[in-house]
Amino acid sequence: MGIVYSTGSGRMCPGCRRPVAQCVCKTAGGKALRSHAGTVRVSRQTQGRAGRGVTLITGLALAAPELERLATELKRRCASGGTVRDGAIEIQGEHRDTVVAELARRGIAAKRSGG
Repeated sequence: MGIVYSTGSGRMCPGCRRPVAQCVCKTAGGKALRSHAGTVRVSRQTQGRAGRGVTLITGLALAAPELERLATELKRRCASGGTVRDGAIEIQGEHRDTVVAELARRGIAAKRSGG
């Protein structure tokens, strides 16, 4: 297992071991190769949110603009708000099943995490 996060450059690509913004593991179509990416985890979290839950999607090896685009599409699919924070997508409410199904439809291996 290599470096996942560096204080100097932020999130690291698991394939080329460079900062995500400088990743060179892209195909001609602009999509990141997923053969080296780990499993995406979809969990529910309530810590620090006054009991309100959010669906948290972690483990996506995408550059920031692609992550923002995916977050927008997932929020639209779930009819909910959310944000991208620290390389993870947060969607307001309990939408784990919907998110896992949508990611599977897009060809991204995702697992439900937590209870």
